[in-house]
Amino acid sequence: MSIAFTNGIIHGHPDASTVLVEGSTIAAVGPDSLASGADEVIDLAGRPLFPGFQDSHAHPSMAGLELVSCYLSETDADETAYLEVIATYAARSDKPWITGAGWSMEAFDRGIPTKTQLDAIVPDRPVVLWNADHHGVWVNSKALEIAGITADTPDPEDGRIDRDEHGNPIGSLQEGAAELVGRHIPDLTAEERIDGILAGQAYDLALGITAWHDAWVDPATHDAYVTLDGRGGLIGAVIGGLWWERTGGEEQVAEFVTRRNATPTGRYRATAVKIMLDGVAENYTASMLAPYLDGHGNPTDNRGIDFIDPGDLKHYVTLLDAEGFQCHFHALGDRAVRNGLDAIEAAISANGFHDRRHHLAHLQVVDPTDMPRFAALGAGANAQPLWARHEDQMDVLTIPFLDPDAAARQYPWRSLLDAGAPLGFGSDWPVSSPNPLLGIGTAVSRTRPGAKPDPFLPEQRITMAEAVAAYTTGSAWIGHRETHTGRIETGFDADLAVVDRPLETAEDAFAARVDMTMVQGKVVYERVESRK
Repeated sequence: MSIAFTNGIIHGHPDASTVLVEGSTIAAVGPDSLASGADEVIDLAGRPLFPGFQDSHAHPSMAGLELVSCYLSETDADETAYLEVIATYAARSDKPWITGAGWSMEAFDRGIPTKTQLDAIVPDRPVVLWNADHHGVWVNSKALEIAGITADTPDPEDGRIDRDEHGNPIGSLQEGAAELVGRHIPDLTAEERIDGILAGQAYDLALGITAWHDAWVDPATHDAYVTLDGRGGLIGAVIGGLWWERTGGEEQVAEFVTRRNATPTGRYRATAVKIMLDGVAENYTASMLAPYLDGHGNPTDNRGIDFIDPGDLKHYVTLLDAEGFQCHFHALGDRAVRNGLDAIEAAISANGFHDRRHHLAHLQVVDPTDMPRFAALGAGANAQPLWARHEDQMDVLTIPFLDPDAAARQYPWRSLLDAGAPLGFGSDWPVSSPNPLLGIGTAVSRTRPGAKPDPFLPEQRITMAEAVAAYTTGSAWIGHRETHTGRIETGFDADLAVVDRPLETAEDAFAARVDMTMVQGKVVYERVESRK
């Protein structure tokens, strides 16, 4: 079976207009004459054809489950609007626990909602709702009661129970404190987890995403991926970031080796380990070199949290590197970034360089002295471009509480590229939209769609070509897939995305939609009425 995409703009080939696909691979790139004799011809009618986009950091298995729970991600960031959605969901759900995610911290005073708001609408069942960045939960009194959380409950080392002036829990749990309630939520069935992966996959394919790194794969999610892949239902190419329990130790390495070695060869690879190094700036748990400020601009004694002792981290990463694993770090603050790079350096010093492509995700603040270390260590800069813009979460909850020098160095994509860092883009979905076109537009403009021109640290803007590369060749490199994906080349996998307009400006990217997605020569998504 051969398919020809013709009469279009072929990414990376300014003199070509046609791509011929035979079976699962690209057979030729060239003029319109290549289309003659093809079994099927798709007229691009001037539209661009891109390599399939690759998301270097996302949680589609989690996001898919949230789509069928109390889903708040597409609700306006407003307390009343959230409560209306929660009340409606609770009224039609007979589940013993009301769970969901997606509320924005900016909708609440200092980013902290309370149990009182939830008690008024759901007093009889526990409610547990993750915020948009998944670093905190909003719970009602019933959930606190079931978990036994009272004024006498101490904060865990890796988290915080938000309290009133008398020490009583008010209904917000940050970072590791969320697990105090989370451990009581009834577990999902294997089929529910598979359905979540399928829902997340369908959403991604409709956005032209043909491969992704799932950055939170616990044993149950791993088993669901393996089962789905065995059934032939996994379309995208997936690297599973096996979840490192930060309260555990080196015994996890042997468990990961066993799990990886028992994974059949297919669309899912259990070759990475996800390690959380710190939290997020909005709740003051991102690990920073300089202290956070209080509400009056004065330094505090808080520099965030190192979830893993830096010395232990070096040891663990050295062990993982020796076993052939790729380490995928969550590192927002500049101290966390340094800790991650130090651990990679220690592993290379002990084991030699093996091109593992360990990568650090998020990189909200990077100290200038650490930027050249990415290239020197062969480490990937795994960035989430949608976060680099003015919005209340940045302007109200973050900038006033960061050291001014750190606040002026946020999301430094231009500086990292100039320092030679390998840059790949991801979304962190469901924390933010997985749409690569929105990410591309933001990286180019450092603004939001439809916002007045007010770019966020505009000196860190990158070009359209660099932004597209970060979602294609850059992410392919991070996933060790650059020899057969990420570009439109003869012999490469026929993983392709048709976009409805050329991408010349940020506004083009914000307005664009994916018309068609192909994975290994098969059309897996087509927008209604998009074919010309």
